[in-house]
Amino acid sequence: MGPENETSVTEFILEGFSGLDQRLQLFLSLVLLLIYLTTVIGNATIILLVCVDHCLQTPMYFFISNLAFLEIWFTSSISIKLFVILGSGRRTISLSSCFVQSYFYFAMGCTEFILLVVMSFDRYIAICEPLHYAAIMKPQLCIHLVVAAWVAGITLWSYRLVLLYKLTFCGSNKIHNFFCDNSPLFRLSCSDTSLLWKIDSVLSSFVILGSLCLTLAFYMGILFCILHLPEASGRKKAFTTCSSHLITLAIAYGSCIALYVCPSEDISLETNGMVALLNTVLYPFLNPFIYSLRNKTVILALNKAIARAKVQLFP
Repeated sequence: MGPENETSVTEFILEGFSGLDQRLQLFLSLVLLLIYLTTVIGNATIILLVCVDHCLQTPMYFFISNLAFLEIWFTSSISIKLFVILGSGRRTISLSSCFVQSYFYFAMGCTEFILLVVMSFDRYIAICEPLHYAAIMKPQLCIHLVVAAWVAGITLWSYRLVLLYKLTFCGSNKIHNFFCDNSPLFRLSCSDTSLLWKIDSVLSSFVILGSLCLTLAFYMGILFCILHLPEASGRKKAFTTCSSHLITLAIAYGSCIALYVCPSEDISLETNGMVALLNTVLYPFLNPFIYSLRNKTVILALNKAIARAKVQLFP
């Protein structure tokens, strides 16, 4: 390691929710643990059902299962350390762990936004071009779209890991958040972080706002097609599905825009932490229920899987 990498700081202290009463912190940790376990079980159930049930082996559920897999790792990268902070009070995190957490948070977040665009495109073709759906959404195209989303997320943010390891930290080691977010991390460095600030600002705005515009464009096309459906029952069902999707999108994009596109210096640590919780905990929790577990086809597949399991356990 060269002199430019030498630092007097060997670990950071995550101060998120430090202002809360200890009993309230413990209560919050239990609530978040319950939400986390539900998130993991719900998303894992979706992945398992898509793998074992032929009725769910369609482009839509292929994308949903990839989103479910992503959500498990995305929320785990933040939630596990958060439980340690709230449950035991151990707020320290090593430099390497902090940098890796920061990288995975943004890389998987980028991948998720691209997957949301892909999923909205899939729904647009299914609703607006149903006769051409099978010809357009071929398995090869679906695989290529998912691989492109993962590769883009991993490579676009690889610069962050390289540049973070080149920074020096020689002053305060207190991060005013419950995870290694970019803004509080950059402010602690003794190095010139202007390049990181510029790249992060431009790339975050491009990914978040760009994917939002594309997603909304596809959903506007879907809503336009829905309005021309001949049956009122079909319109109502489609509106209900789209509205639930848009609610979850509002949580994901709203929280990220507030944190990374239009950040405010006047927001308190607690308020900033609550906004971050929407993105890192609540949104992954809602996804299984919004996209899959309310679907009759998924419920039928789940009942069939439970019935088969009962037969195997109690023949």
